[in-house]
Amino acid sequence: MLKKMTIAAVMSAATLLAAIQASVAQTKLKWAHVYETSEPFHTASVWAAQEIGKRTNGRYAIDVYPASQLGKEADINQGLSLGSVDIIISGSSFAAKSFPPIGVTYYPYTFRDADHLLAYTKSDIFRELAKGYEDKSGHHIVAVTYYGVRQTSSNKPIKTCADLKGLKMRVPDVPAYLAMPRACGANTAPIAFAEVYLALQNGTVEAQENPLTTIEAKKFYEVQKHIVLTGHIVDHLNTVVAGALWKKLSDEDKKIFTDVAQEAAAKATAEIKQNEAKLVAFFKEKGLSVTEVDKNEFRDTVLKNVAFETFGYRKADWEKIQAVK
Repeated sequence: MLKKMTIAAVMSAATLLAAIQASVAQTKLKWAHVYETSEPFHTASVWAAQEIGKRTNGRYAIDVYPASQLGKEADINQGLSLGSVDIIISGSSFAAKSFPPIGVTYYPYTFRDADHLLAYTKSDIFRELAKGYEDKSGHHIVAVTYYGVRQTSSNKPIKTCADLKGLKMRVPDVPAYLAMPRACGANTAPIAFAEVYLALQNGTVEAQENPLTTIEAKKFYEVQKHIVLTGHIVDHLNTVVAGALWKKLSDEDKKIFTDVAQEAAAKATAEIKQNEAKLVAFFKEKGLSVTEVDKNEFRDTVLKNVAFETFGYRKADWEKIQAVK
């Protein structure tokens, strides 16, 4: 009897020790983004955080911070280097602040559609640009998610590029986003993403540009009268792992982080494509006008008036992307 009690005590102690060791060994990480909790970018991030925990047997516990809780997009990008965040989802326009050539994907009318963008993410030119970013910043891109085609919303009817002339328009403070509006003569304002609704509501700006899914999620349609299908940028987000974390990961864990991030990106991409297809009808039901424009006219104006070199982009990279099928 004593022997059985001793064995049981030893086993209990061993179990407790294992639990303590597991707790001590667990690494807690922060995953940040600026999107709403209802958006696929967030739900896919939460799924990925939980899945990484499962596939690493609990060695990593990842908390996801949505809706700019850890700062605006510029802040969380800086946080990768400062150590305040470990993983983010963010656009290549912000990655371009470290390595300008990767921002060529934001030059207007670079991608034909979502499928062209996704083909690019599997191409040699993408691998080359992603490596250039990592070499400059130290951070590693593990996945790319389709964000949607950026369209224009406005309180003024817009049918041609010239109709943007003099329009007060909110555009992110990123050179590539400014190319189309400025080529058409708009007066751009770099208002933070979290403040756009109020700026539209109080008339600080009259227009903005974002994918239809974002216009719906952020309820910009409540303070705008027109949706204009300029389709100027086929947008995307990168899932980026901080260099300090990436260097610490074993090859096995790097594969787990990459596989999960890419699976999450595929989930969000499918949902975004599905949602996007329904939204023209949704906006019409809300009483907004939806206008098709001649994209070739907009594209030709941009190509004529805005040089690639203005942003530090390489035209050769843009041409390689055009050739991707």
